[in-house]
Amino acid sequence: MKLRKLGVLLLVAVFLSVFVVGCKQEAKTPDQGTTTEKFKVGFIYVGSPGDAGWSYAQDQGRKYLEKEMPEVETLFLEKVPEGADAEKSIDQLVQDGCKVVFATSFGFGDAVLEIAKKYPDVVFMHCSGLNTAENVGTYFGRIYQMRYLSGIVAGKMTTNNNLGYVAAFPIPEVVRGINAFALGAQSVNPNVKVKVVWTNTWFDPAKEKEAAKGLLEAGADVIAQHQDTYTPQQAAEEAKKYSIGYNSDMHQFAPNANLTSPVWNWGPYYVKTVQSVMDKTWKSEAYWGGVDQGIVALAPLSDKVPADVKQLVTDKQEAIKNGSLYIFEGPLKAQDGTVKIKEGQKMTDVEMLSMDWFVAGVDGKIEAIK
Repeated sequence: MKLRKLGVLLLVAVFLSVFVVGCKQEAKTPDQGTTTEKFKVGFIYVGSPGDAGWSYAQDQGRKYLEKEMPEVETLFLEKVPEGADAEKSIDQLVQDGCKVVFATSFGFGDAVLEIAKKYPDVVFMHCSGLNTAENVGTYFGRIYQMRYLSGIVAGKMTTNNNLGYVAAFPIPEVVRGINAFALGAQSVNPNVKVKVVWTNTWFDPAKEKEAAKGLLEAGADVIAQHQDTYTPQQAAEEAKKYSIGYNSDMHQFAPNANLTSPVWNWGPYYVKTVQSVMDKTWKSEAYWGGVDQGIVALAPLSDKVPADVKQLVTDKQEAIKNGSLYIFEGPLKAQDGTVKIKEGQKMTDVEMLSMDWFVAGVDGKIEAIK
């Protein structure tokens, strides 16, 4: 009996060993071998990827990252409030295993810096941010270059020299874009004026459309925008006027009105950044890339734009690329006629990043955010 029991125990032991080995082998495939956990990267969006605007463009970059780097898994949280509440969302992504977190809106800055102290081994990237730390980098693109080119289009297509601009918040990023747009328009049409209306919103479709309607009713025949919605484009379409979009190609939302849009191409930058973290070569920096690095671009121009204007835009874009055209170069005057940048001088990055004045020809006030 003892021998029989011993034999049974031996058989059970052999069976269990085979079962365990079998279970381990289930985690293998002929091609991949043993599966490994993917490198996780997180994103927080101020809006929704379905807005066709800022968050949409960011999400296209996230999808590009996953496509180009199969070893990476991405997670994202949408409609995250700016301010202190963003800390909870960032913390959630870290708790979910993210080794890199991209905070994709200006208002996430304080939350990023605070969370970064808690997780020194995680890399945090703040889009359009102002402050870096040992494990915090900032990144943005010189979208003002594309604003300038879109201004050329608007300046050529206006029939009454009145351009309208639906603007988000009076911060340097937006002010800089308005000025670049105005300078581009003035470069081909010295008599053009740009009227600005502030909405103090990033994403409020109804309010932003009403702002565009107001500008159109006041006489603007081309509408530009720094908003995440496409409703200003629709307002121009309904009024049978022209428009310039933003963030992504908005032609589909206003096929008769939309002339072009300054757009973002975040994907390659995300790949480069994540790869450097994985390679342990990442270093904190304040990145501000331009058209020469492919992070900003201009959506295809409408068929309504004449061939000579298209060629002019192409030529000017090449000039920006090779450095022969520097947009914020003197002489530049402010609204009141005072010379802000003398002839032959160029604004530095620091000056551009803190721009708080409008160039001559812009009708609008820069008031403190309430």
